[in-house]
Amino acid sequence: MSDMSASTTAGKAKSKNFTPSPEVPKFEIPRFELPQFEMPKLEVPAAFREFAEKGVNQAKDNWEKMKAATEEATDLIEGSYATASRGYADYGLKMIEAMRANTNATFDFAGHLMAVKSLSEAVELSTAHMRKQFETMAEQGKEFGALAQKIATDTTEPLKESVTGAFKKVA
Repeated sequence: MSDMSASTTAGKAKSKNFTPSPEVPKFEIPRFELPQFEMPKLEVPAAFREFAEKGVNQAKDNWEKMKAATEEATDLIEGSYATASRGYADYGLKMIEAMRANTNATFDFAGHLMAVKSLSEAVELSTAHMRKQFETMAEQGKEFGALAQKIATDTTEPLKESVTGAFKKVA
């Protein structure tokens, strides 16, 4: 064992066995009592009590109005969300239906294209197919636009009416 570790070990042993000598007085926190003052009894004026009661009642009324308005807004938002959700589902189904129709038309075109006997017949078939597909896609675009407009209107109309009603109440 080195000298340093021996002195450290000896120091630890001393600190574990340390007992305070009886000659050293213990430190004690002095105790003192706070003076007691008598508080004068004050009578709150009736006007002040009435003012405070009116304030509390007004705060309660305002709380109830805010609570009712918050519940109404929550119901309105939930309804708008449900409407939007149904609209998006309808839009998605319409999109799938359009993709199915376009895919079937493409497979039909490919089947007809396999049966052609000349290049001119293939060009004529291809031209007719492209014209029909452009017409179909234009019609589908109109349907998607109308459906998106309906979803937007159905979703936002209740919110618009609510905001308009709120402004009328305030005015």
